[in-house]
Amino acid sequence: MSHTTTGTTVGTQDGPSAPVARIALVGDRSPHVTSHTRIPLLLDALASRDGLVLDAYWIPTTDAGAEAASGALARFDAVWVLPGSPYASEAGALAAIGVAREEGIPFLGTCGGFQHALLEYARTVCGLSGIAHAENDPGAEDLLITPLACSLVGHEGVVRVEPGSLAESVLGAERTTERYHCNYGPEPRHLPALTAHGLRLSGHDEDGQPRIAELPGHPFFLATLFQPELSGDGSRPHPIVRALAAAAVAHASAAPGA
Repeated sequence: MSHTTTGTTVGTQDGPSAPVARIALVGDRSPHVTSHTRIPLLLDALASRDGLVLDAYWIPTTDAGAEAASGALARFDAVWVLPGSPYASEAGALAAIGVAREEGIPFLGTCGGFQHALLEYARTVCGLSGIAHAENDPGAEDLLITPLACSLVGHEGVVRVEPGSLAESVLGAERTTERYHCNYGPEPRHLPALTAHGLRLSGHDEDGQPRIAELPGHPFFLATLFQPELSGDGSRPHPIVRALAAAAVAHASAAPGA
């Protein structure tokens, strides 16, 4: 398959019965973004600890639009839109999210990925075509993603998870403490439009602000404002990261010819 990625295969197959899943890591890779440097550790840990082997490709946001348009992204078993915003291409990040959402491909968006998952849904599903992200377009009249009243850079906080949600089933608890590294979050006045069109805001902080979003009916679509990839030292993947990997392997197993 022809593609324009910047990453390499990570991990080795753990036995003949362990299918290898292809995951697109969408983001502008940088050694200065901690979550990016964690990825190789997490992939190795998933393979060695859980037998979940991921063939990982980094796709810069500047290439993601073309990868989506060509159909290349739709052939991955999972898409993870990583932190590191402002992205070099907002349109590329949104295109990757749209493919995962529409094609039923397991999806995870963390930090900037969460923000852009909400933005893609608002524009494409809710019809709010003029809505914007303040980090990308601070002068826009209608903002969905706005500066947080208090920065969450380096912050840890409690997230309460709704019973019966995908998030609860993944986490195995209705309360968790998570790490953040962000300055932006959703504008509350637009949230009813998102939920009216089917998006579920399944996790909130102690002030009631949304921190997890998911899409009922999708095989696996989860977005978090916090960064589960920063949990611990990388040797024990966060349950959300493990769940994405498991969903990717399941997707690979169900593919024709698998």
